[in-house]
Amino acid sequence: MLSTSNLSLQFGKQVLFSNVNIKFVNNSCYGVIGANGSGKSTFLKILTSEISPSSGEVVAEKNKRISFLKQDHFEYDDISLIKTVLMGHKDLFELMEAKDAIYAKPDFSEEDGIKVSEMEKTFQEMDGWSAESNARETLSGLGIKEDYHDLLMKDVDHDIKVKVLLAQAIFGNPDILILDEPTNNLDIKTITWLEDFLLNFRNLVIVVSHNRNFLDTICTNIVDIDFNKIKLYTGNYSFWHQSSQLLIKQRKMSNKKAEDKIKELQDFIDRFSANASKSRQATSRKKLLSKINIEDMEASSRRYPAIIFDQERDSGDQILSVDNLSYENENGDVFFKNLNFTVNKGDKIFITSENKLAVTALLNILNNNLQQTEGSFRYGQTIKASYMPNDHNDFFTKESSIIDWLADYSEDKDDVYIRSFLGKMLFSGEDVFKKVNVLSGGEKVRCMLSRMMLIKGNLLFFDNPTDHLDLESIQALNDGLVNFKGTVLFTSHDYLFTDTISNRIIEIGPDFCYDKLMTYQEFVDFKKNKV
Repeated sequence: MLSTSNLSLQFGKQVLFSNVNIKFVNNSCYGVIGANGSGKSTFLKILTSEISPSSGEVVAEKNKRISFLKQDHFEYDDISLIKTVLMGHKDLFELMEAKDAIYAKPDFSEEDGIKVSEMEKTFQEMDGWSAESNARETLSGLGIKEDYHDLLMKDVDHDIKVKVLLAQAIFGNPDILILDEPTNNLDIKTITWLEDFLLNFRNLVIVVSHNRNFLDTICTNIVDIDFNKIKLYTGNYSFWHQSSQLLIKQRKMSNKKAEDKIKELQDFIDRFSANASKSRQATSRKKLLSKINIEDMEASSRRYPAIIFDQERDSGDQILSVDNLSYENENGDVFFKNLNFTVNKGDKIFITSENKLAVTALLNILNNNLQQTEGSFRYGQTIKASYMPNDHNDFFTKESSIIDWLADYSEDKDDVYIRSFLGKMLFSGEDVFKKVNVLSGGEKVRCMLSRMMLIKGNLLFFDNPTDHLDLESIQALNDGLVNFKGTVLFTSHDYLFTDTISNRIIEIGPDFCYDKLMTYQEFVDFKKNKV
């Protein structure tokens, strides 16, 4: 168990949150949500004693081990992958090091023998003899091949480092596991592995994530940081979001009778409980939902962007044809070879690959930002394409204000017209005069989405558009693309985003291409059966 008592945090005049009293109990998973800058990561650092609160305290049970997912990808550069994972259990690792140091002494004495025998007993009680094999099993489960396990961290790429640090956090069955954006840079296969691990994890989990499906799968409770308050809700993210939207709707209908409101809420809870019985987290979630007191439910004060993609003109039937397209990088690595496919009007195509660089390369080629090695592609005459790359820093190098930056992409320079697109993405008032070169990652993505809406293309390309976005913006973008009448090609690590938008899946590799007219879940099932 972990709890907070009258917890407050203030930086100068800015209050992030105050008087927080929350009890986190074992065998539960708490998803921490909140807008960008609300203090989610800071809250986790307070729970792990990495930073101190302005007032109040964090109380943890004695002799309980807390493990925290670290984000410093260079801290362990001179250490092997397997050793980095073992360091996740500090007490066990230090015992291993001390024991090995005694055995290595050239003048090993009888006293050393007695000491090391006592250490061996403790080591056995800590399941030390299985530690390395368990660590290697965790690395393999996260998709890291055995050939890599003994390499130094500095000799592997960024994606592998991310997985190693995750393995370090979950290693050794910690009593309290705290994770800050654990799904960042993970492919959907690895995310599914992590979901299964956490569903079988019987201790306490507290996690910050922008991945809605991940939160829905693993969470029994939601911790919402909003307007300087931290509130605890029963259920997963979808339950919190849908119940909150229902309450907002009811609040607007002031003439609706109280008993009608209560019945509507109860019907909603009953429906959600029935759906929960089909989920991987069924038992605990359904039990919790059945105990909800309707009077305790509150509407969220969150603001959602309005992401609406209009077309300047409807496209003809000819959208995009790809003929024998190949790409090989400067090192001779083949990303894909002899790709052939035709994009049809209204397609919403999810493009995937085991090598995510291959998808980025394909999208860049189709948008004339990279030269293919062989082959060609051609657009229909009515096509107006718009592309949102994953790396968009080159768009924000000038010291322009947001409103001037967006005006550069518009034929209509009228301030009111430009502000209308920025307002939809929650840039209002003086916000529009902020310099684009100092914006946060989330603010830059919202600017890019404003640009996409303003261009009004009928063929949209997205390379992992949900990176850096908060949950409200992800939901709005998801809805915007579901409702878009044009054609979309995209890639994403977000399962729910992918499954609700796509009607066609294209998987590319160095020597193959799968092209399937199906939902993403159907494609996942197809791949499982194929294996």
